Amino acid sequence: MGMPSPLPVRDGVGATRLHVPLSGDWPTVSAYMIERFFHLDRERLLTRFDRGEIVARDGSALSRDTPLGAEEFVWYYREPPVEKAIPFEVEVLHQDRDLVVVDKPHFLPTTPGGKFVQNSALVRLRNLLDIPELTPIHRLDRATAGLLMFSTRRETRGAYQLMFENRRVQKVYEAVSDRPSDWDPSAFPLVYRNHIVKNRSEVCVRVDTAREPNSETLIELLSADEHSVHTLLRPHSGKMHQLRVHLAALGLGIRGDGFYPVLLPEAPDDFERPLQLLARELHFVDPLSGTPREFRTARTLKEGVA
Repeated sequence: MGMPSPLPVRDGVGATRLHVPLSGDWPTVSAYMIERFFHLDRERLLTRFDRGEIVARDGSALSRDTPLGAEEFVWYYREPPVEKAIPFEVEVLHQDRDLVVVDKPHFLPTTPGGKFVQNSALVRLRNLLDIPELTPIHRLDRATAGLLMFSTRRETRGAYQLMFENRRVQKVYEAVSDRPSDWDPSAFPLVYRNHIVKNRSEVCVRVDTAREPNSETLIELLSADEHSVHTLLRPHSGKMHQLRVHLAALGLGIRGDGFYPVLLPEAPDDFERPLQLLARELHFVDPLSGTPREFRTARTLKEGVA
């Protein structure tokens, strides 16, 4: 269990915890933070200390003169960014004492970060359902729509998280790709494997052909026409961007994907052209009740084929 925050969830967002060195060249905690967050205005940061907005583990406020070494961890609320609204709603499909299952739209991130805080599924749901402890059990890419599960209680959260860690959840996706010129429908169904590596400083994952596969997807053909290929995807593993990488490797890069097979320059969201990838189904045996459970999205891909 993580270190509990002395500050409550506010507007659906939890406080940020910062580790502060116990010794070093800074006379005070505030001096360390000024250097650590050099891109922020110095006086504005010091004013936050004066207002009692930087607190210790017991919730007591630190001053701008609190000496370095007095506290190893401090907590504070990040100042919210100016956000561009995501004009799509997250829809609750199921809610019980321990579990919430929702239909996430394209463009909405699972958790707050970077440019999106209030415009994240987690913050919207905490505010909508008034459940400050709500926590995602797994994640979907911001660009991907479909089923997403959240835990409502810390006491039972681990049981659901363990399902995903032990691959006891069957996940089913679907995607639409442009039909390549050398299209061969007889190749499907097929199982695709490779070794995916995520480097911290890079937005895309890399494929290491020299290493044993660590990702696997069963890919089935749903339908095709002269322009499009519609596939059903059953991942056996859950590596970052796995489905996007696997289809791109087969010449079936997902329509609307600005990352694979080629990383395109960053551009504003085009709400008329979402990534054609949908988390369609979730199947598992509930770890608390032992009951088989199935959920299916109510969404469809905008550019599906007949």
